[in-house]
Amino acid sequence: MFGYRVPAPDEAMLISGGRRGLGGAPFRVVTGHGKFVLPVFRKTRFLTLAMCEAEVTETCVTRQGIALNVRAVIAFKVGNDTESIINAGQRFLSDQDQMSVLTGRIFAGHLRSIIGSMTVEEIVTERQKLAAEVLDTSKIEMAKIGLIVDSLQIQSIDDGDTGYIEAMSAPHKAAIQRQAQIAQAQATQASAEAQQAAARNQAEYARQTAVVKAEYSAEVDRAQAQAAQAGPLAQAHAQQEVLAAQTELAQRQAELRQQQLVAEIVKPAEAEAQRIKLLAIADAERMKIQAEAAASYDRVALDRMLIDQLPQIVKEAAGGLAGANVNVLNGADGLGEIAAGLVSQGLTILDSVRGNLGNADNDGRRPGEDVKNLLQLPAKKDDKKDDGPVDLD
Repeated sequence: MFGYRVPAPDEAMLISGGRRGLGGAPFRVVTGHGKFVLPVFRKTRFLTLAMCEAEVTETCVTRQGIALNVRAVIAFKVGNDTESIINAGQRFLSDQDQMSVLTGRIFAGHLRSIIGSMTVEEIVTERQKLAAEVLDTSKIEMAKIGLIVDSLQIQSIDDGDTGYIEAMSAPHKAAIQRQAQIAQAQATQASAEAQQAAARNQAEYARQTAVVKAEYSAEVDRAQAQAAQAGPLAQAHAQQEVLAAQTELAQRQAELRQQQLVAEIVKPAEAEAQRIKLLAIADAERMKIQAEAAASYDRVALDRMLIDQLPQIVKEAAGGLAGANVNVLNGADGLGEIAAGLVSQGLTILDSVRGNLGNADNDGRRPGEDVKNLLQLPAKKDDKKDDGPVDLD
């Protein structure tokens, strides 16, 4: 738009012809944005804020009176603050190239001043210290003209034809050369020793190789001689080993057969014998129990048979008395006493039979053999042989 001006990013726009700027400056400073400028009545100029460079080549005399040619490079620019822009604009706006010329002259003076207070050794070995001192001494002076220094580099220091710097470095060169010669000599000696060691190793290797070959040949000869002499002996040893192996195999087969016989014959026989023994013991126990049961049964059966035969026994006894000439003195009472006596005799006979049966069991006779004998009652008396009346009390 007509009348609107915008400065570049590395420029400061200075507007004059209107109100005064900061601190009574004859212009206003605009950076980073545009500004409407009234044509004809206002005037606009631009001051660079970009980096600038100045070179200094100066002959300086050291504290020792030795002249040195020093070459340095200074990197500087206008400060970004408004005060620095105003200071630089008032001095360099019409001819901005004068900033580099003036900066070089300022630093040349400071270099001469500082180098004059130092020795050649300090200047050569402490270049960074020299640069720092020059920057510190020039900072205030540069700020007054609106400039700031970013860096100072001492590029070269030369003493011309005096040869002082070269002479100063001579001892170091000599020491370095001496160390290099020593290192070279050590390397040469190490190389020679390595070659000698290699030669010794090679000779030792050849000697050991010859010894090994000789020992190998001797061993081969001995082996061949032993093989030639030990043919029959080796065959005998081989046969002996074969026989030993066959013997061991036969023993193992015999042991295996023995184990097989034990498993097939002995173990089954022992098991059968044990089975028969157990069956015999069980059978004997069964017979014992049966015998005891039979004996118990015979006694019970005999008792029942005796009881059953008791009336017959009494009957037979009474029959024996039927034909007898018995006088009953006391009538019915007398007959009752006779019957009671008969029963009492039957019971006595029964007890006697039981006693005899017990003795028969102890004698090993069967209980039934004595029963018949005990039950054999006496025959009836003949009527003709009557001895007369019996008096039963």
